[in-house]
Amino acid sequence: MNPTVTISVRGEQRLRGGHPWIYRSDINEATAGPGDIVAVRNVKGRVLGSALYSDRSQIAIRMLTYGERVADAALIASRIASAIAFRESLAIDATAYRLVHGEADLLPSLVVDRYGDYLVVQALSQGMDRLLPVVVETLSALLRPKGILARNDPKARVLDGLPQEIALLQGEVPDTVTVQECGLEYEVDLRHGQKTGLFLDQRENREAAARYARGRVLDCFSYNGGFAMKMASRATETIAFDISEDAVARVRSNAVRNGVTVDARVGNVFDELRGLDRVKERFDTIVLDPPAFAKTKSAVEKAITGYKEINLRALRMLKPGGFLITCSCSYNISEGMFAQIVYDAAVDAETHVTMVEKRMQGRDHPVLLGVPETYYLKCFILRKVG
Repeated sequence: MNPTVTISVRGEQRLRGGHPWIYRSDINEATAGPGDIVAVRNVKGRVLGSALYSDRSQIAIRMLTYGERVADAALIASRIASAIAFRESLAIDATAYRLVHGEADLLPSLVVDRYGDYLVVQALSQGMDRLLPVVVETLSALLRPKGILARNDPKARVLDGLPQEIALLQGEVPDTVTVQECGLEYEVDLRHGQKTGLFLDQRENREAAARYARGRVLDCFSYNGGFAMKMASRATETIAFDISEDAVARVRSNAVRNGVTVDARVGNVFDELRGLDRVKERFDTIVLDPPAFAKTKSAVEKAITGYKEINLRALRMLKPGGFLITCSCSYNISEGMFAQIVYDAAVDAETHVTMVEKRMQGRDHPVLLGVPETYYLKCFILRKVG
């Protein structure tokens, strides 16, 4: 008997609204095993489509097709090819970028990033984990990489009952890989770096920020120093803070590699901003690119406090006419919520700001309309006018 899942009326309404996820609470009956590709039926027995099934995650169903269309290895391969062709059409000025962005490429829970001649893959559900051989075979045939690495260490895999692991899937992958991005060169650790090695989703925002950079620049939560290095050539002084000693060491080495001057310092950004504000330091350009403060809905209230604190300090230290590039990568903080937080910070800072640009994740990380979870990165470029 073919694996089948019957969903509730509420679940069917969710599908018809365009969202590809069905939660466990809307599963009426399942005759399927973990990671199966299942036929999804409504309460009347009508086939609604095919999907990846999980017997552990709260996201029990991730849709692949609708109606009678078959979901098989050929479908996965064709969608990977389509995703790669789209990235090639973007003519991205970098050798590191995202090739497959999960749901937005109709390949739910699959991430593929390119770092020059090497690929990094993440399979974040039971179903996609079982499809990894198809994924690897397709990527190998289309791109002929020197190596493919699985960075299957995100916590999301634990929710699906999958092990957190880093494994070589094909070829060889060295300890570090050198990539280029918009005129800069980075040395990347694909096995231990954040996400799959770099924060690829901020590439276009770093380019945009550099257009406004001037005078004294402060880059907070700098990680590998992408913002700091891109802005340094236009600044009279560039200071970068990160709490990780390893990250700060990479900023320093990357700055030397690219012939720019960055004063990279180890420090807790909250403490450092308070200290700089207390001694009345002033800057012409400030970047706030913190990690996700609200990874769950229960963390939203605390996250709002954190975002407001750092934006308030930054606005107080920003010179009139200066620019603040402020970001949130928390999906649970919507664009509207983030705008309100920044506005409240401006009110408390007793200043006025104008919105110069409203940005999001790069074009290689597209947003699927109707699926708000795919719109996670908000980036505002603001100018202090009083």
